[in-house]
Amino acid sequence: MKNLVTADFAVVCYAPQLTNADVSAVKEAVLTDGAHLTGSDSGEGDGYRTERLLFSAPSMDLAQVRRTVRNVISTAARSSGTQIAGQPGAAVVPGALLGTTRKLLVMDVDSTLIKQEVIELLAAHVGRETEVAAITEAAMRGELDFTQSLHQRVAVLAGLPESVFDDIAEHIELSDGADVLIDTFLAAGHAVAAVSGGFSQILEPLADRLGLTYSRANILGTSAGKLTGNVEGTVVDRAVKEDALRGWAAELGIAMEHTIAVGDGANDLDMLAAAGLGVAFNAKPAVREAAACSIDVPQLDIVRHFIGSQP
Repeated sequence: MKNLVTADFAVVCYAPQLTNADVSAVKEAVLTDGAHLTGSDSGEGDGYRTERLLFSAPSMDLAQVRRTVRNVISTAARSSGTQIAGQPGAAVVPGALLGTTRKLLVMDVDSTLIKQEVIELLAAHVGRETEVAAITEAAMRGELDFTQSLHQRVAVLAGLPESVFDDIAEHIELSDGADVLIDTFLAAGHAVAAVSGGFSQILEPLADRLGLTYSRANILGTSAGKLTGNVEGTVVDRAVKEDALRGWAAELGIAMEHTIAVGDGANDLDMLAAAGLGVAFNAKPAVREAAACSIDVPQLDIVRHFIGSQP
C-alpha cells in the first residue's frame, strides 16, 4: 500500500469479502457531502481486504463524515445478510494520522491485544470462572463501577500460588493479527503501548516479548508465595488509562492528534475519546457507538491500514 498523504481525511473500508459496490457507495456518499477524492489504495490481510479512499475537504466536519459513512455501511451490512463479523466496516481517519509523522498506538489488553480475560483464567483455578465472567461482562458494558468490580473479582483469588501466573501465561493467545500490527508500527518507527485493567504479572513478560514501548497494568498483591486477594496501588481504571495515553505521548513528544487507542470495554472510553483516533475492537455496544470507528471482525491488524502501513 502506498503512503498517500495529500488528504484532509481518509475513509478505510474493510471486510472479509469487501465488494466494489460497498466501496462505491461510501465514496459517492462522501463526495455528495462536498469532499473531493484525491487518491485511493488497496490492502489486504489474513482473511480480509481493505480500500482506502483519500479526500480533500479542509472545512468538512469529520463528525458529519462519520455519520454519513456509518449510515452507508449500516445499509450495506443489512443487505449483506452475514453475521456481524462478516459485514463491511469503515473508519474515518483524520489527516493528522496520515503520512510519516511518528505515532503512538495504545491498546487495551484483555479481549483486545489478547483473546482472553485473564481474571477469568485465574478464577477458573478456584472454580469461580462463571461468577467472575458475569461480573466482568457487566463491568465492560459499563453497568458496574470498574474499580469496585475489580476488587470484588480479585478477592476470590486469595490463596492461589504465585506459580499460577506461569500456567496462565501458557494459555494466553494474541488476537489475530496483533503481532503483525505491532511489528508493522514498530518497524515504521512508531511507538506501541498496552494499558490494562488486568495484571502486570501477565502483561510485563508479554510486553517484553512483543517489544512494546510502554506497558501498565494492575499489580496483584502477593505474600509468602500466594495471592492476597488485593490489588496494590492505584487501580488502572478508565481515567488512569487516559492518563497513561496522555503521559506516554507527552514523554515521546507525540501530539495527541497523532495517537491511536484501541479497546473493547467501558473502561476504555476515556482513552478512546482522548486519542486522535479511538477504535472499538469487537466491543460492547456502548463502546462501538461512542468510538470514532469500530472493527467488528477478529483481525486486529486492520488498524495498520488506517494509516497506510504494510509489514
